[in-house]
Amino acid sequence: MNVTGLHAGARRELADWSAPDAAQEELRRSYLDHLDRHPDAMSRACMPGHLTASAAVVDPGGTRAVLTLHRKIGKWLQTGGHCEEGDLSLGDAALREAAEESGLSGLRLLPGPVRLDRHRVGCGGGTWHLDVQYAVVAAAEDAVLTRDAAESADLGWFGVEEVPEPTDEACRLLVRAAAQAVRAQAGRDSAARR
Repeated sequence: MNVTGLHAGARRELADWSAPDAAQEELRRSYLDHLDRHPDAMSRACMPGHLTASAAVVDPGGTRAVLTLHRKIGKWLQTGGHCEEGDLSLGDAALREAAEESGLSGLRLLPGPVRLDRHRVGCGGGTWHLDVQYAVVAAAEDAVLTRDAAESADLGWFGVEEVPEPTDEACRLLVRAAAQAVRAQAGRDSAARR
């Protein structure tokens, strides 16, 4: 994995990102500090914590999202995971994970993160995921999902305000933020066509 290129790209993207509120700004600054202190922050080998990428896959109308029932965690969550060989950026990693975990093709990544979420995980005996979260638009609202049985016990489309249980607040917040970003982008695209 080109950890150096990913690291520099992540630092640039987070430095340029405008956080939507004070709590997200505090996380953004802590991620930048972590990147400055850990040259290996993009690798799962970084035990104080490492950056990951996830995405809420949303239909073109911004009303439904794809969620996966995570096999190990036992919760309905967005798609996402660790950066891997071939990922050119955090956005690339989020898009790759979204395609792998949903089975959807023709996905489109919206520019820039929509949220950040820091959470404890069991990687390497216990560490932190510093998750950078994106919005991804599905090609069609009736796109057929294909579950990755190794990672997911179930997979489905759900209304933005109907995220199933068990889940967590971070997932609910991401789904809402991604849906809002998709609707805003659709509005800009519609205005540009006029």
